[in-house]
Amino acid sequence: MASPQPRDCVSQIPAYVAGKPPRPREGLTTYKLSSNENPYPPLPGVVEAATRAAEQMNRYPDMGNTALYQALSDKLGVGPDHLALATGSVALIYQLVQAFCEPGDEVVYAWRSFEAYPIAVTAAGARNVRVPVLPDGRHDLDAMAAAVTDRTRVVMVCTPNNPTGPSVTQTELDAFLARIPERVLVVVDEAYVEFVRMSDAVDGVATMRAHDNVISTRTFSKAYGLAGFRVGYAVAPTPIATALRAVSLPFGVSNVAQAAAIASLAAEPQLLKRVDALVAERERVVKGLADVGLVVPEPQGNFVWFAAGDRTLDLAAAADELGIVIRPFAGDGARVSVAETEANDRIIELARTFPLNN
Repeated sequence: MASPQPRDCVSQIPAYVAGKPPRPREGLTTYKLSSNENPYPPLPGVVEAATRAAEQMNRYPDMGNTALYQALSDKLGVGPDHLALATGSVALIYQLVQAFCEPGDEVVYAWRSFEAYPIAVTAAGARNVRVPVLPDGRHDLDAMAAAVTDRTRVVMVCTPNNPTGPSVTQTELDAFLARIPERVLVVVDEAYVEFVRMSDAVDGVATMRAHDNVISTRTFSKAYGLAGFRVGYAVAPTPIATALRAVSLPFGVSNVAQAAAIASLAAEPQLLKRVDALVAERERVVKGLADVGLVVPEPQGNFVWFAAGDRTLDLAAAADELGIVIRPFAGDGARVSVAETEANDRIIELARTFPLNN
């Protein structure tokens, strides 16, 4: 007798590989640099707000996310009808593909980029169209525009690009959007927006206001340090935000996560100081790498990219020997998070002891 079988596409879904924790080392403090986590503890007031919310865990969370929507509306200057919340911005990626793609439709994105893209696309039965990044790790926007066909429904622009690091500029994005049909949804994935320090930086919210087919996705996991609570949000034209909310998991964002996100928004002055400190460490790491002969793609997130190619797994093993765990992408390179000062010193030491040819 035949057993129940999942859809064919399910067997084709690539596995998401999470960053590994470091193995204990006697006499050596180890650091996890494999998941782009914020090394700082929760912002002032966040633990207290989360604790108060946890005391009501016998009650369902506010399914409408009313208070958090209002806090985001006040911060961003958009109406709540332009917002959609989910369990991290990655959940929004799944939801938008589900909402906008029929089986066989195409989703265009740079590669290598965020590894959840092919998972979400394949799970929906849509077709992945991967456009190689340029040698410097940047999006090849000309090639991405040329890859759009009559079957394209969604285009992802990850800026800063995870895992290679560079961002696109607003001028580049505007020129790209001018080439994309209005029927195609363009997702500006800004998970690391708070870390960007460059001229002509992309403003996803302003871009959304100027286009009916553009949305920005952002998260509380990175700069805000709420990776364990899973809160992401989209800023989108009202019809698109409505569609995202329609396919969202009911009660998906817990009351504890909502309370922590609201408290984190209220602590933004302290947040910005922490982000500035991480950016300063990022710049120190980049300079230190250059001093030992390694030039990396211009990082605009809280990580750097080692283009190690076939030596990537050996590089990860060498990092482990130094007490740091990095995120290898076999055959391509490794993403290394910027974290505590001592951990960052070891990143530079890794480049010194494991030289790579640029």
